[in-house]
Amino acid sequence: MTTTPIERLASLRVGTVEYISPDRIEVQLDIESPESVALNTGTPRSFPRINGYVMIPIDLGFVVGQVSWITIQRSPYPKRSGFQDFGLIDLPFPLRKMELQPVGTLVATEHGYKFKRGLEAFPSVGDIVVLPMEDQLKSIIESGENRRVYIGNSPLVGNAKVMIDPDRLFGRHLAVLGNTGSGKSCSVAGLIRWSLESAKACLQNNETPVNSRFIVLDPNGEYSKAFADKKDANIYTVNVESGNGKKQLEVPLWFWNTDEWCGFTKASPKTHRTTIVHALKSVRSGNVFEEVSKQSELASFVRTVINTIEVYKSKGSPWGNFPAPKNFRESLQKWNAGVVTDDAYSQELNEAIAAFNSKVNDFERPRAVQYANQDYIKGEVDTLISLLKVVFAKAGGREEEFLPIDEDCPIPFTGENFMRSVEANAELLNTTEYIVTLMPRIKTLLSDVRVKGVIDNKDLKLSDWLSDYIGADNKESLSIIDLSLLPSDVTSIVTAVIARMVFEAQQRYLKLNKECLPTVLVMEEAHYFVKRYNEDAENTSPTSQCCKVFEKIAREGRKFGLGLVLSSQRPSELSPTVLSQCNSFLLHRITNDRDQELIHRLLPDNMRGILREMPSLPSQYAVLLGWASELPVIVKMRTLPKSQCPQSDDPDYWDVWTGLKERKINWERISEDWQNRKRSTTEVSEDGIDN
Repeated sequence: MTTTPIERLASLRVGTVEYISPDRIEVQLDIESPESVALNTGTPRSFPRINGYVMIPIDLGFVVGQVSWITIQRSPYPKRSGFQDFGLIDLPFPLRKMELQPVGTLVATEHGYKFKRGLEAFPSVGDIVVLPMEDQLKSIIESGENRRVYIGNSPLVGNAKVMIDPDRLFGRHLAVLGNTGSGKSCSVAGLIRWSLESAKACLQNNETPVNSRFIVLDPNGEYSKAFADKKDANIYTVNVESGNGKKQLEVPLWFWNTDEWCGFTKASPKTHRTTIVHALKSVRSGNVFEEVSKQSELASFVRTVINTIEVYKSKGSPWGNFPAPKNFRESLQKWNAGVVTDDAYSQELNEAIAAFNSKVNDFERPRAVQYANQDYIKGEVDTLISLLKVVFAKAGGREEEFLPIDEDCPIPFTGENFMRSVEANAELLNTTEYIVTLMPRIKTLLSDVRVKGVIDNKDLKLSDWLSDYIGADNKESLSIIDLSLLPSDVTSIVTAVIARMVFEAQQRYLKLNKECLPTVLVMEEAHYFVKRYNEDAENTSPTSQCCKVFEKIAREGRKFGLGLVLSSQRPSELSPTVLSQCNSFLLHRITNDRDQELIHRLLPDNMRGILREMPSLPSQYAVLLGWASELPVIVKMRTLPKSQCPQSDDPDYWDVWTGLKERKINWERISEDWQNRKRSTTEVSEDGIDN
């Protein structure tokens, strides 16, 4: 005997709509509705259940609601069913109620059911509420187009597969948040691995490489172990030891731009920054004040003087409203002392120098005029510049060297040349007394043996670095950048340089090819890199400079094909700008009140019901919501083999205490490594134990 659709709905009925608003629906459950297990939906299913799903029939299909709370109300009168006689005395009867968060609409199609986010029509008071059938429930969980990567199962829906679209997950930034030990790092490693495996499975030829690009910034050195089995993975670290399969991390100091140099040296915006800008211009243009011939040295000196006058003729500083007097006369006299005739020069060069010196002397004024409102008029300064250009040309300088040089262009130079350039430009700009605190910081950086291998490589080609770290043509690229051994004061700047170089490379790729190059930048322990800072203060510290780089990537990266994945255990410490740009969230267990409040503020009101389960989520469980998921869903992430998990296990205190696990101690070896002393008498085997 067949049943009609109306009869079928009646058999699945569990209650009636009693209250409705755009973000909340209250339902009164029928007496006959299941109290613990529903047996009429194809398979036994727990009902009612927090974060479970029910449906309300409407004209277009069904409104899907997610259960947010269940309660019992004591009614003074019983809920009657039919016309049964309850007897002479009616006793109070408990009435069950539940609240739903409307999450979308389920529509019947030729190929089954299709779930869509949002509601086109709302139900009304008195409408019936029904349980979804097995196929309807799977259509809700397994909704969405281009479901390509299998990441886990839904424990609420018969372990239905939860699959995601990588374009949505990585294209609009993803935040993986959760307390220590909740499975956060394994989820990040799994998302990378499962995405690569799914892409590989779609290739017709197994020999064809996956044309992917993942860059993992790893401040604790956890991910080297997780991807040790992938032969194409490049693992970069500090002070590489031979035979461990890792590569030397290289972020040369000539990659660093003005903001990064100012952030590292804690330069003041007014005096220090001006000197650094001029020093970078000089050293990138080849004016490095090295020991060269006198004629070439003169050409370099004159070019720097001309550039200094030209720049500050337009900007005013450091002489105020140029050419109003503020040490400009003294500066000119010092520069003039460096432009003198010499027997080593040609006759034409000496004549040009004499003409310049003569004009400077012609401009000398009596003391009463010297401190007038204008020390030099514009025409006089232009005359001096033209005479200096003649000296420059006679000394062998080329006209093309006066083309504008971007101080942030990655043109190679050495640290020693940069120091000489800072000192020389400070002398030209009369800021020597202000760089007393600047120079020791630069010298300390250049002499630090812990970072020398990272920053000191003038011979590195920029194209080779981009190929190694971002990826070569049609090649699977996975770069794990282990930052764990970098000094803390350098880590933020090195990270900022890497992120900015990747971002600017993406910009230039789009400019030249008219299409973007999809790349994913992963930040483990993101609170190290995007730490909240005070926007009202002068933020020149390394941490604030690093955060500003990632804020720009968060705002603009999607346009250039650069997606962010940030993983953190303290969301309340992260930059609000970066978090607000994340469109997808994978939320593991979060117990801190401040962190929970922040997550609640980031998400729409109709998603907050499922977030109440965050404090009690078991390890490996997470809530997936946002752009990557058609609706909020609790997912048990796939299990990674032990060998593929990041090295973030909890310490085995008891097993070590009781001797079940052995821990050998050799503080001498650690101190030698710490102090960068070579071991001469003791050899170390591959497993790290002394022989």
